[in-house]
This record gives sequence, C-alpha cells and structure tokens, in this order.
Amino acid sequence: MKKIVDYRKLLGVTEAAELQELKSVYRNLMKTWHPDKFQDESRIEAEEKSKTIIEAYHFLVSIAPETREQTLADYTTTTTTCGIADFEYKQQVLTINFTDGTTYEYFDVPKVAYVKFINSDSPGRFARRHIFNAYVYRSTSRLVASA
Repeated sequence: MKKIVDYRKLLGVTEAAELQELKSVYRNLMKTWHPDKFQDESRIEAEEKSKTIIEAYHFLVSIAPETREQTLADYTTTTTTCGIADFEYKQQVLTINFTDGTTYEYFDVPKVAYVKFINSDSPGRFARRHIFNAYVYRSTSRLVASA
C-alpha cells in the first residue's frame, strides 16, 4: 500500500524495522523538526512536517509485527468468535467492524478478493479463510476510543 511505503520512506526505515528502531528514528526526526526550534514561516512548515512524522510513527507502530504479536490473542478471539457487523472497502483497504465493537483495517486487499468476499455465501467464513491472516492489519478500535 502506498501509505505504508510513504511512511517507511519518510522515517527512513525498512519493512523489518523493530519497534525500538522506529522509536529511535521518530525521536531523532522530532528533535530535528520540532516547531519550537523554528521561527516565522519555517515554523509552519515544521509543524506540518512534525504532524506527518507523528502520524507515520503511530501508523507504523500499529502494523509492526511486535504489536500484532502482543494483540494476537484478542485478535484471534475476535476473528473466530464474533460475527461481522459491517464492512467498507476503499482504495484497497478493507475495514471490518465486528459484533463485539472492535474494528480492523486490512491493507492491500485486491478488489478481486473483496468481490469474492461480498459474493460469498458466508462472508465470515470467507474472511476467516482468505482475509484475516493473509493481509497486514491493524486495530482501529483503540484509535477511535482514545481520540
């Protein structure tokens, strides 16, 4: 997905970047681009840049393998025991709302897979077999709750 690639490029990290590396890179970039270090016009640019860096950091942390390992038990419980309440597909991102109130985004889901998902006899069964463990995902439930 373009968003993932762009954020990795912005922070200068690879796919294999661990949480500690992300944190270190993030802190160094924020030291460089913190708005308090700038005056006048460049301060506005620094504010925008720092907002983008913060967004990129939080996004990459949410899809990091270590983060997914920490939440695997909850994710497995949700995807195996809860039904799908609602879903939305936009620009290769499939957002699924579950009946327990959690929401997950799945990235780089091809349109063909989405069409098969909505046309299947049992979308839940199709998702368990072909979507839940096949694509990079992140929980957005906590993002909404903390906002």
